[in-house]
Order: sequence, then C-alpha cells, then structure tokens
Amino acid sequence: MNELAQGIRARLRDAADPALAPGQQAYMKSAMPFLGVTVPEVRRIATAAARGRSAAETRAAAAELWDAATHREERYAAMMLLAPSTAAGDLEALPLIERFVREGAWWDFTDDLAHRLGELLDAHPQPLASRMRAWSTDADLWIRRAAILCQLQHAARTDLELLADVVDANAGDPEFFIRKAIGWALRDLARTRPEWVAGFVRGRELSPLSIREALKHIPSA
Repeated sequence: MNELAQGIRARLRDAADPALAPGQQAYMKSAMPFLGVTVPEVRRIATAAARGRSAAETRAAAAELWDAATHREERYAAMMLLAPSTAAGDLEALPLIERFVREGAWWDFTDDLAHRLGELLDAHPQPLASRMRAWSTDADLWIRRAAILCQLQHAARTDLELLADVVDANAGDPEFFIRKAIGWALRDLARTRPEWVAGFVRGRELSPLSIREALKHIPSA
C-alpha cells in the first residue's frame, strides 16, 4: 500500500465531520458517500502530505487514492495531488487527469481537473493545445467540458485561437453542461477582454444560455 496515500486517507478520517456528509452527498448527487471533510480541508491535507515528494510519488499516490476510494473526498485528494505545488508542469500526469475526468464523469471532478490542464497548458503550450483541440471533439461530454474550461483565470495568457476552436467545436451541442461551460469560459475572459468576447459572441450561433453567461459582465453588449 502506498504510504503517502495511506497517510492522506488516515488524515481525512481524522478530519471528518459525519454530520456534514449527508448534505454533501445529496448536493453532489453522488452514489459514493462522503466522509464530511470540506474541500479546503481536503486541499490542506493533500498539499501538506505531498510537500517534498517527487512528481512520480504524488502520481502514484493519486492513482491509489482514486482507485481505492470508498468516499468522495479521497478522490478529491487524488486530484489535489496533481496540483502545481506538488507536481508543477508534470506532463506525465496528463493520462491520469484524463482517466479521472472520464471515470469521475461529473462536474466537480471535471472542473477541478480543468485547472490542472490549464497549469499544464502554461508549462507545455503546444502539446497541450493540440490535445485540447482533440478533446473538444471527444465523444465524452466531460472531456469536452474540460477542454472548454482549461483556460479559466488565464486572463492575458489566454490562447484566444484555442478558446475559439474548442468553443466552436461545441457551439451546437444541446447538453446543459457544455452550454454552461461555454458561457463560463467566455464570461471569465470577459473580465479582461470584453471587446473580444462581445465580438466573438456576435459572430457565433451560441445557445441562449451560453450567450447570457458570456455577456453577464458586459452591460453594453
């Protein structure tokens, strides 16, 4: 058994508040139960435990936590072991991220892992941009959502061509989680590039949901 994973598992149980667990499970519509640990506390536990570990060690622990999870917080901790503070720019984490998105198949996993993709995009722009374009046409809606959301909070660092490509690939998708992701990605960029977002929206046939979200902070659009 992986020592790092075992330690994190024990700390999660020490931090658990069983009174929180039913509400967490109901909110997330999760078949997997919760321990009753808040997300910030899961992050603190995972980050502290991984301090000083190599990227290979954190990947191994992440895989074990994910695969052996009996409670959802263990999978949250697995994702957090792939954060830049413990595995900065680790391109070898990409297959694990992809597996977690596909197997997690829900917005809480996908949206957190999209940030890991964004961090890898910063470190490896060309291979990651190519992969995100491929993901944007994948049959799995969560893989497509991750590609759309991978540049959240990138502001001036946003690759506008990549964002346009992944949105265009999904503009006609009727799925709520895709339409919402498109609007979210554009709304986030609108904080720093409102003119670009307004022009992009005018030039596309997006869903009303995507348009409403994209233009939420552009009153004159």
